[in-house]
Amino acid sequence: MEKETKKKIRTSKKPSLAVALIPMIAMGLLLGIGYGIYQIRPQVLLVAAAFITGCLGLFLRFTWQEMEKGIVDSIHKAMPAILIMLCVGILIGSWIASGTIPMVIYYGLKLISPKFFLVTACFVCSITSLATGTSWGTIGTLGVAFIGIAMGLGIPLGPAAGAIVAGAYFGDKMSPFSDVTNLAPVAAGSNLFDHIKHMFWSATPAWLIGLFIYFLVGLRYGATEVKSETMTLIFQTLRENFRFNILLLLPMVIVFYFAATKKPTIPGMLVSSFVAGALAIIFQKASIIDVATAMNTGYQAHTGVEAVDQLISRGGMMSMMETQLVAFTAFCFGGIMQRTGLLSVILNKVMKFANKAWSIVLTTISTSIVTALVTGSSYLSMIIPGELLAPVYKKEGLAAKNLSRIIEESGAIIVPLIPWSMAGVYITGTIGVSTFSYLPWAIMNYTSVVILAIFGFTKFFMAPKIREDETQIGS
Repeated sequence: MEKETKKKIRTSKKPSLAVALIPMIAMGLLLGIGYGIYQIRPQVLLVAAAFITGCLGLFLRFTWQEMEKGIVDSIHKAMPAILIMLCVGILIGSWIASGTIPMVIYYGLKLISPKFFLVTACFVCSITSLATGTSWGTIGTLGVAFIGIAMGLGIPLGPAAGAIVAGAYFGDKMSPFSDVTNLAPVAAGSNLFDHIKHMFWSATPAWLIGLFIYFLVGLRYGATEVKSETMTLIFQTLRENFRFNILLLLPMVIVFYFAATKKPTIPGMLVSSFVAGALAIIFQKASIIDVATAMNTGYQAHTGVEAVDQLISRGGMMSMMETQLVAFTAFCFGGIMQRTGLLSVILNKVMKFANKAWSIVLTTISTSIVTALVTGSSYLSMIIPGELLAPVYKKEGLAAKNLSRIIEESGAIIVPLIPWSMAGVYITGTIGVSTFSYLPWAIMNYTSVVILAIFGFTKFFMAPKIREDETQIGS
C-alpha cells in the first residue's frame, strides 16, 4: 500500500508552463534549423523532439511504459485514416493504369479554351491537380508549359505563375488522392470525405474570386489563341499510350457512390481499385502483374516524353509511406506530450483565449501559419496544430472537420507562399519565377484564410460535433 502511494505521488508531478514549452521550443528549433536550413528529413527531427519530451517525462517521474502507452494511444486514434491513406495509394496506381486519370487530363485540357490565359492556366491546373492529387507534378509539367506560353504572349510572369500555383493547390487540396488532403483529417481526427466536403464552402469561393480577378486582369493582355508545343505533345502522347472509353469513368462513379451514400470508405476504394484493375487489363492490355505493381509501388510511365512520364508516374501504397512516417513520428511526440500532461498545461493557457468559435479559429489559423513559417513543411503545419488543438474543438463541441479544414487551408496551402519552404524553393526552381513575384497572384491560397476567419466570427459553416467517433463518414 505504501509503495502504491509513493508511486502515485511520483507520477502526479505537475509541469509548469515554462517546462511544458520546452518541447515546443525544441521542436521549433529542430525543424526550423534542421529542416528549414539543412534540409534534414523531418522524421528524424521529430524523433529527436520526442526524445527530448521523453527525457522531460522522466524528469516529471513518468515511467517509459506510461509514455509508451501515450504513443500507442495517439497512433491508435489515427489508424483508420492511415489505412485510408494506404487505400488511396492503391486507388491512384490502379486509376492511372486503367487510363481513368489520363483520360480526365486529356479531355480536361481539350475542353479548355486558351482565349483567356490566366483563367485557363488556373482552371486547367486545378483539373489536372484534382485528377492526379499532386500540385508539384502539375506545376512541374503543365505549369512549365503555361509559363512558356506566357513568355511567348508577353504576359507578366508573376500573374501567370500565381494563377498556376493557385490552380494546382486548389485541385490538390480538393483531391482525395492528395497526401496533404489525406493527412489533414488524420491530424485532426476527422475523415477524408467529410473533410473535403467541408472545405468546399471556403475553398471554392476563394478559387472563384481568384478566377474572377484573373478574368478581369487578363482582359488587358488580349485574347490571342496560342498553341503550345508542350501541350500538343502531351495530348498526342496520352492518346497514343492509352485507349479511352467511357467505361473508364466507372471507378470514379463507384467512389462517388460510396461517398454520397455514406457507405464505408475503405471497401468503396478497394472495389473501385479492383474494377480499375480489370479495366486496365481489358482496355490497356495490362497484365495482372502490371496492375499489382501499379497498386503496390505505383504506375511507372515509359512514354518517352518526360513531361507525361512525370505527370502520371505515381500512386501505389509505397508512395504513402513517407507521409505516414511523418505522421507516426509526430504522433510519438504528441503522445508523450499528452500522457505527461505537458500538452494539457499549454492547452489550459490556450483555452483562456480560445473559448469562443472566433478565437478558436483565429488561434488555429495563427498556429498553422507560424508552424508553416518555422518549418516550411506542409505536413508539419497541419500535424502540430492538429495534435495541439483537437482537444479544444472537442471540448467546445465543434466538429473535427472544422479543424482539419483550417489546418490545411491556413497551413499546407500557405507553405508555397513562403520563399524558404521546400514548396517555395521547388516552384521557383521549376518555373523560374520568384516567390514574392507570384505571391500576390496566388489569390486562392490566402483568400481562403480570410474566408475561414470570417466563418469564425459569423459561425457560418462551423459544424457542431454530432458523434464521438468522427472518423466515420457523416460526422
